[in-house]
Amino acid sequence: MAGLAAMFLAYVLGSSMGLNDTATFMASCVAFVAVALWTDSRLARRRRQAARAAQARREAAREHTGGDHASRDASSLTPDAESRKRDGRAG
Repeated sequence: MAGLAAMFLAYVLGSSMGLNDTATFMASCVAFVAVALWTDSRLARRRRQAARAAQARREAAREHTGGDHASRDASSLTPDAESRKRDGRAG
């Protein structure tokens, strides 16, 4: 939406300065691309910051709860004899 507004504004300015139609259209396209790239950059930066904050929250929660999953009891991680039959791998 911002790119279209910039394109329209560039068209109005180009027309008022007396540029021909080709030059006005080219300036409008350049304005559209510039605003689109700027917007994409800002959104990507915001997503990276949000991802970093989420990662920090996960690490803080993991430290607060007493470590990661590697500290669990090993017997809870080993499959029982019946699980092979349930998975369709008799043996």
